[in-house]
Amino acid sequence: MKRAILLLNMGGPNNLDEVQVFLHNMFNDKNVINAPKLIRMLVAKLIIFKRLDEAKGNYKAIGGKSPIVGYTQQLIEALSLHVDATVHMVMRYTPPFAKDTLKNLQEVDEIYAIPLYPHYSSTTTLSSMQDLEKSMKNLGIKAKLKTIDKYYKNEKYNQAIVERIKESLGNADASEYELVFSAHGLPQRIIDKGDLYQRHIKYNVFYARKALMQAGVEFHKTHLAYQSRLGPLEWIRPYLEDKLQALKKKKVIIYPIAFTVDNSETEFELEIEYREKAQEMGFLDYRVAKAVNNHPLFVESLKEIYEELK
Repeated sequence: MKRAILLLNMGGPNNLDEVQVFLHNMFNDKNVINAPKLIRMLVAKLIIFKRLDEAKGNYKAIGGKSPIVGYTQQLIEALSLHVDATVHMVMRYTPPFAKDTLKNLQEVDEIYAIPLYPHYSSTTTLSSMQDLEKSMKNLGIKAKLKTIDKYYKNEKYNQAIVERIKESLGNADASEYELVFSAHGLPQRIIDKGDLYQRHIKYNVFYARKALMQAGVEFHKTHLAYQSRLGPLEWIRPYLEDKLQALKKKKVIIYPIAFTVDNSETEFELEIEYREKAQEMGFLDYRVAKAVNNHPLFVESLKEIYEELK
């Protein structure tokens, strides 16, 4: 029995030339912009025209590429040591695409697709799974496909979050800090149509708070906010900038609750952009915790998910 685990994520530019590829594929995704194809193409072109130079500048500031592939490769190497399957990555908007990874899996009997999104959303989980299933069909791959659409309740995953927060806190007194769980935002209209993402994020914050309490880590207060707003539409609130402005303690730790793997939204947006805003607001200390990445507890949680799917 030949088995393969596919770790699904959105991807990110592997070099500055791929920034346009990333933006083009993302904004032409019907699950991201739900409009007729022609309108979606025109909107995508407009967004790329307005944002390409700025986006390239952002990636240049963090080394000329997204860190997502490198971190995912480290996760793959760690997980491979604990499972009886080969482990691969599949990115939605940049290489390696599903069609590229699957070409080397023609002889596999079972494929276990594990999204690196712990929370279900049509814009992430559904989009990645539709792309994977389409690619399997086009390549004539008959392997049995097993997957999971959410795992924000997983105990080891939440323990990994706590450990990352503790790493960021170091020897400091948690009671002197505010903790903000920052999630990637979505337009409010997507949530209004029934997308479960915001509900799952709130549940994840509940379980992470519970894990913090069990670990004896007590912050002054903990909060939830949303980042990465784009365009004139109303997005889910509260916005991270507004939340920072409202905090009473001027010491804060940001945990990127929507991401399991660090990417430009964590290493540029949170580490650079929001740090500058926090400094302008008079923060005495501003820290960004790492995503779970290849933390041993997260590796254990993925192994658990795989074993349960078997």
